[in-house]
Amino acid sequence: MTSRAAAVFTQGSLARHVLVMTATGSVGLVAIFAVDLLSLLYISWSGNAALTAAVGMASQVLFFGISINIGLTIAVSALVARAIGAHDRPRAKRLAGSGIVHSFILSTVIGIALFVWQRDFLSLLGARDGVMEGAVIYLNWTLPTNGLMAVGMVFSGILRSVGDARRSMYVTLFGAITTAILDPLLILWLDMGIFGAAIASNVARMAWIAVGYWGAVHIHGIVARPRREALFDDLKPVMQIALPAILTNLAAPISTSYSVRALANFGEAAMAAGAIIDRVTPAAFVAVYAMSGAVGPIIGQNYGAKLYERVRGTLTTSFTFGITYSLAVWFLLYLAAPGIVLLFNASGQTAQLVLFFCSWGAVAWVFLGCLFAANAAFNNLDYAFLSTLFNWGRATLGTIPFVALGAHFYGPEGVFLGLVAGSGLFCVAAIISAYRIAGRIARRSPPVTSANSP
Repeated sequence: MTSRAAAVFTQGSLARHVLVMTATGSVGLVAIFAVDLLSLLYISWSGNAALTAAVGMASQVLFFGISINIGLTIAVSALVARAIGAHDRPRAKRLAGSGIVHSFILSTVIGIALFVWQRDFLSLLGARDGVMEGAVIYLNWTLPTNGLMAVGMVFSGILRSVGDARRSMYVTLFGAITTAILDPLLILWLDMGIFGAAIASNVARMAWIAVGYWGAVHIHGIVARPRREALFDDLKPVMQIALPAILTNLAAPISTSYSVRALANFGEAAMAAGAIIDRVTPAAFVAVYAMSGAVGPIIGQNYGAKLYERVRGTLTTSFTFGITYSLAVWFLLYLAAPGIVLLFNASGQTAQLVLFFCSWGAVAWVFLGCLFAANAAFNNLDYAFLSTLFNWGRATLGTIPFVALGAHFYGPEGVFLGLVAGSGLFCVAAIISAYRIAGRIARRSPPVTSANSP
């Protein structure tokens, strides 16, 4: 049974659309982040800081592949959302089918490349000895299936594009449930350690594909069988959005990698703290991640329908929600910091840095949430190059000098302070630019007036 994809985001309350899409996206993501958190928790209970650091280092290499997958997902979901907004269902189906194939091929190639040069990447991050070997074990089993992860992510993005937030959520939720079942079985009961965590991740990726395929193909019928001619014709529009989006997303692992390298200079204890923080913050700020993926289809459909007033309204709603949510979570992290230290059996410098981050470093997410929302707007309004510009600006000018100065004067704590300062600078500029772009588009093309209140 199939359902006709309608431009559901062109009508009704924008605040409701943003909140519903963000909330449902958060459920799936929080499940994934919580499972990742548990995986690291199981590893940390060994009391070996090197193993904890190894998982963190491996995650930084995987971050490069995931960032490319996200860029491809942004491209496919944006094109499908626009076609639906313009009531061109056949084009939406064709683009979805072609986009899945493009994403699988490119992501598989990227996974193989990272596999070949993984030790070089880990060495640049500062991994040595036990940390290096532990990270390699994890990457040997997860990098080759990067293409499968991309397909699952694209299916989830397609479901968001048609407005099916619930089934989009199921894609990541079922993958997380799969991991939650396998992790304790493989890591603790069978004592397989990092190797067990890697196997669980691979099985979860296959669960993503199965659930996403069922929703997008069998329920909505929004994915056409890929055809050779369409694959070549659709490559250009997909890459026009995907390439700048990928470049944009690659800025994040570059920025994070520089910060990880800066922490590595202060020893394994600082690296272990970085690994813990790297798992805690996505779970805590999950709605910020979810919102960045949620607002794209909303903006895309209204842009395709020429409802520019609603495009601007989506921006305002997103920024307001992002700031309010991030401030609340920062306060909760401040209160929960001692418990986090106890949970991960952290001590000494590791515990000190986790406490410091929860008190002051987490404020960076107040700025990052707005930057993510602005990037979603740029990607869906044909200004993807601005998303690239702002993200790389933050990753270089907004990270390197601030982190270097912070580390020099204040030690490992200064790394986090530097990230806060750089994020704030580029966040403000991105917000201003997003509003100016929305206004420019509205002036350039005659808008369609919506009968519905934002």
